[in-house]
Amino acid sequence: MAIQLITDSGADLSQQTLSQYNITSIPLRVHINGVDYEDSQSLYPEELYEHIRLGDEAKTSQPSPTRLYEILEPLAKKGDPMLYIAFSSALSGTYLTALSVREELLTTYPNIEFEIIDSKCASLGQGLAVYYTAQQILQSKSFKEIIEQAKFYCKNIEHIFTVDDLALLAKGGRVSKTAAFVGGLLNIKPLLHVEDGKLIPLEKIRGRKKVFRRMVEHMKHRAPTLSNQTIAISHGDDEQAAIELKEMIVQEFGPQSFMIEIIGAVIGSHAGPGALALFFVNEAKATDKRKHPELS
Repeated sequence: MAIQLITDSGADLSQQTLSQYNITSIPLRVHINGVDYEDSQSLYPEELYEHIRLGDEAKTSQPSPTRLYEILEPLAKKGDPMLYIAFSSALSGTYLTALSVREELLTTYPNIEFEIIDSKCASLGQGLAVYYTAQQILQSKSFKEIIEQAKFYCKNIEHIFTVDDLALLAKGGRVSKTAAFVGGLLNIKPLLHVEDGKLIPLEKIRGRKKVFRRMVEHMKHRAPTLSNQTIAISHGDDEQAAIELKEMIVQEFGPQSFMIEIIGAVIGSHAGPGALALFFVNEAKATDKRKHPELS
C-alpha cells in the first residue's frame, strides 16, 4: 500500500524535497499588476521579492476548487490512501476548499481513504511536518499510524519569526495595523510566533542582531535539547541571515541536521524581503516523546 502525501506551496518545500519523497504540492496563487501566477510554478520566490522591491503590490489567494480537483482527481483514481497536510486555515481558505473537493471526489471514488489535516502551520513549519511525515511513510507504517504522526507534528512544531516590515502583514490582514505602526519605529524589529494557526506578536526588539539572539533564547526555553532534531529555517531572500542564525543555533545546541529554504511567493507576499523564520519541535508541548523518535 502506497500512501500518497500531499501538501501545498504554503509549506515552502523545495522541489528537490518534494521529488525525493514523492510529495504532491498544490500551488497557491499570487496576483501582481493584474497577472495571476501559481506559486513556484509560474512565479518563483526571487521574482516575487524583486517585484516587492520595485514597489509592486502582491496579493494572494487559495487555488480554485477546479484547480484542486484537477490535481487531486488523478491521485484518487489510483486508489491509494491520500493524506493532505494543508496550510493553516487561519491564514488561508485552502483547507476548507479541499474538504469540499474531497466530498466531490468521494462521489466518484467512494472507496478512497482521503485524510485532510489543518496543519495550523505555515512555511517550513508546515514543511517540517510534511518532511517528518514523509520519513514515517518510508517506514511502511499503517495509514492510521501515519495520520496520528502527522497530527502530532502539526500540533508540536514551533514557529518563531521576524520580518523587516510589518506593513505587508498588516495590509494582508495577518496582524493589526497598530502592531505594524509600532514595529516600524526606531529600527524596532518584531518577533512573532504562531498560536492555533494565527500569527501572534511576541515582543519588539531594537536591532536585527538582538532579534537573532532572542530567537535562540526562545528555542532554549521551549526545547532545551535540540541536538537530535532537524531544525528548519526559511528566509525572505536573505540566505546569509539564515546561515548566521544556523551558526548561532549550532553553537548553542549542537544540531547537525538543518533544512534551509527561501520563503515562497505566497508567504513572501506578506512577510516580505528580509523575513527570517525558525521551526523546531516544542518539547514542552510534545510530552509524549515516544511519538517523535528524534526527541528520544
